[in-house]
Amino acid sequence: MKNNDCLFCKIIDGSIPSAKVYEDEKMLVFKDIEPKAKVHLLAVAKNHFKSLSEMDDEQSELVKYMLVKIPEIAENNGCENGYRLVINQGGDAGQTVFHLHIHILGGQILDW
Repeated sequence: MKNNDCLFCKIIDGSIPSAKVYEDEKMLVFKDIEPKAKVHLLAVAKNHFKSLSEMDDEQSELVKYMLVKIPEIAENNGCENGYRLVINQGGDAGQTVFHLHIHILGGQILDW
């Protein structure tokens, strides 16, 4: 399902360009335009839903799929020595795009 007002939905459909590093039928991974680490990728579900708290069973399977794919994607993009995954849940946590996405941070030693 697509949301016509969603930034990530527009990136997924190609109407907004991105630096893609991986794509399949369920997810898109691209470089963050405001990186917080040497490697900062965003893994975005192609099925639009806002947050973990809104997941149904099908969407939870999609998140599981993404988590299984991320290790290979991270290692292929400079995170072979480790990486951090972040999912911001709501505005207080720093979520600015309300389309489920997973930040992949690495390529360096990360401070907490």
